[in-house]
Amino acid sequence: MATVRRRTWTTRAGDRREAWRVRYVDQHGITRTRQFDLKRDADAFRIRAEGEVVAGIHTADRASVTVAEAADLWLASAAANGCDRSTLKTYAEIARVHIVPLIGDEKLSRLAAPKVVGFRDALLETRSHAMAARAVRHLSMILSDAVERGLVAQNVARGVKVKRPRADGLRQRLAKRAEIPPKAHLQALIAAADRGANRDPALPVMLRLAMLAGPRQSELRALPWSDVDLAAGVVTISRRADRWNTIGPPKSAAGMRSIPIGPALVALLKTWKLRCPPNELDLVFPSRAKGIVKQHAMAAKLLRVQIEAGVAVDSGKKTADGDVILKARYGWHDLRHAAASAWIAQGVDLKRLQVWIGHENIQLTIDVYGHLIKDAKKDAELARGSESALLA
Repeated sequence: MATVRRRTWTTRAGDRREAWRVRYVDQHGITRTRQFDLKRDADAFRIRAEGEVVAGIHTADRASVTVAEAADLWLASAAANGCDRSTLKTYAEIARVHIVPLIGDEKLSRLAAPKVVGFRDALLETRSHAMAARAVRHLSMILSDAVERGLVAQNVARGVKVKRPRADGLRQRLAKRAEIPPKAHLQALIAAADRGANRDPALPVMLRLAMLAGPRQSELRALPWSDVDLAAGVVTISRRADRWNTIGPPKSAAGMRSIPIGPALVALLKTWKLRCPPNELDLVFPSRAKGIVKQHAMAAKLLRVQIEAGVAVDSGKKTADGDVILKARYGWHDLRHAAASAWIAQGVDLKRLQVWIGHENIQLTIDVYGHLIKDAKKDAELARGSESALLA
């Protein structure tokens, strides 16, 4: 049975002080005390502590860890459970930069929803809405892990949300829409890669595969010949290479997929397979050292071919000699969009498009490519049909 008693004392300066002390026994049989300035706060804590002790989930202040310590435990657990390296890096950066500086010293036992709301408001004053939302979401993940460990009774961040301004939501939805490179630019890239085939014989094949099958750059870098079925005309995506060139499975289950390819690309891959340098990883596109091509090398390949094709753009910078420095107009992801737009033009249904492109849910596919799905002839037929139904 918990008790609340008033405690009074006199300071060395002769000032009289008063506080309210809660005394209780936790679920482990250990006597605990906690002191409050106001009786209402002491009474509220007594009621909450008694319920938590009965449920066996109470954590005393002295036994509690801080948010920063809980974040370290969460990160260690994510690493132990096989979370990929790039995701771990993102988790660690968000915790180090956005969570620990603002709320890291707070003990979990003293953390309440109002304090999380204050944390959210502090984020919104200094960060974007998107980053504030991510930080609050990651704090909730940290607390969920702490609940599983028995370090805190509940996840008080679960109900705290960052409301997205309506205008920002519209901008973000529009920003998701894929911008498709014009067909003339795609053809110019292919022609430039073909002209430079003696220097980089893999690039013409790589570009065509990116434009026609839509793999991500990380998936291209890790693609093995065992996942290319030339007889059936199917490329299977079963793995990716991260920024550190570590090969692993795709980030999500949706990333595991099989994509059909046409006879011209099959013929080109057959020819390339005969020329492809043998390598221990069985890579379709190995580096010159017969390993995985690095991310910056992939970017350099694409920039070079865009300069040669005449589609690169002014970066706004100049060399010491005053020459304009060019930058890539398109990234590898834009070639992936080109594949999706070609499928849509051929009448591929949304579900098949979602599977081939490797999206986790169909809403993402609609957000990115929905504006490309047009059928003027069908629209006109529907309009005539509705007129007939209502006015005939």
